[in-house]
Amino acid sequence: MFELIYALISDYGYISLFITSFLASTVLPFGSEGVTALLVYSGFDLFTVVMIATVGNYLGACTTYYIGLKGRTGIIDKYLSISQDQITKTDKLFEKYGVYTLLFTWVPGIGDVITAAGGLLKLPFKTFSIYVFVGKFARYFVVAYLAAKL
Repeated sequence: MFELIYALISDYGYISLFITSFLASTVLPFGSEGVTALLVYSGFDLFTVVMIATVGNYLGACTTYYIGLKGRTGIIDKYLSISQDQITKTDKLFEKYGVYTLLFTWVPGIGDVITAAGGLLKLPFKTFSIYVFVGKFARYFVVAYLAAKL
């Protein structure tokens, strides 16, 4: 079994990481940190792993932002499992902390809500992109760094 997993990682590691990172930031309730750590631990280039994971997760967040921007609340409720109560609480976070809230789109449980709320609040895409990318990069850098130290 280990040999099969190793073969999949060595043959499709970066592609798997991108897909996992993208989906983890959209509709699937799991993280991509395990794949990130496994690739670094397996000897893949740390910077490349961090960038692929960051870009995949950022693009997934852009998808959720776009859904929010277009006001697709039915999609948000049904597929992203984000309630109106969560959106209301996140709006209050934006009122209190402003765009800095976007730095925490990587946090499990609230990240997708923050991302969707950013779209619903019609935050400028450039602002959204900068803060979300920085936050996601920081997370993957820490995960990869810790995996490299193991």
